[in-house]
Amino acid sequence: MTIEATATDLQAFTEGWLEWYRAQEDRLADPHGFLAITGLHWLDERPQRFPDAPGAWHTGPEGVVVTLDEGEELVVDSTPVRGEHRFGVLPERGGVNAVWGGAVIEVAKRGGHDVVRPRHPDAELRTAFTGTPAYAPDPRWVVRGRYLPFDEPRPTTVGAAVEGLEHVYDAPGRIEFELEGHELSLTAFPGYAEGTLSVLFTDATSGVTTYAANRSLTVGPPAADGTVTLDFNRAANLPCAYTDLATCPLPPAENRLPVAIEAGLKIPRERGGA
Repeated sequence: MTIEATATDLQAFTEGWLEWYRAQEDRLADPHGFLAITGLHWLDERPQRFPDAPGAWHTGPEGVVVTLDEGEELVVDSTPVRGEHRFGVLPERGGVNAVWGGAVIEVAKRGGHDVVRPRHPDAELRTAFTGTPAYAPDPRWVVRGRYLPFDEPRPTTVGAAVEGLEHVYDAPGRIEFELEGHELSLTAFPGYAEGTLSVLFTDATSGVTTYAANRSLTVGPPAADGTVTLDFNRAANLPCAYTDLATCPLPPAENRLPVAIEAGLKIPRERGGA
């Protein structure tokens, strides 16, 4: 059911949303955030050099290796490295950030593939960023739901913003709720913070006023009776909404909602949004 907000609460509700919105924008536009990415380089066993990173890079059974030329240096875990450096085998969705002057060279594993993704503060996408359009916050889009855990986490394979890439997440359960007269449910994935859940979804606004491929919603830890709050005003864009150099997951098929959720972040200006 929709959570009603009194006139007294409305200002605090709006201020809380603005704080969330500004934090989203700050992370995105950080000097080494996703808008600073200048390349998405896929590694294999052949040593490769890239125009936006030092060294020759390759990967294999023992993980990622970079060979730096004379005069080239990276700083890894606060330690300068020269010559050959072995990053080792990286965990899925894990990575290491190596510093190169004012840039950060992200070394990561996505969808089972090792990648190098340099982040330069002077990247044009970042320096031209003017903010993300969004719907005005409205309490009507805050709803209560119920979290129903699965007996065991279910491995769930989803597509990615990069064609041919797949991500696998262990879904711990689903969330049921009512919105606009519809009985709906969403498969949930583990959130970044302890106990939280993350939901990827599309809805009837996707590709119209909101980004077509996906949006993301963080849900706080369920109460003892399974109750959760879904605040769709905080439906966020993933990095792929701004750049083709991201490997973001797509929602599972069951998370394509038939209602128009006119809340949260809209299509970025970088993708033609108003």
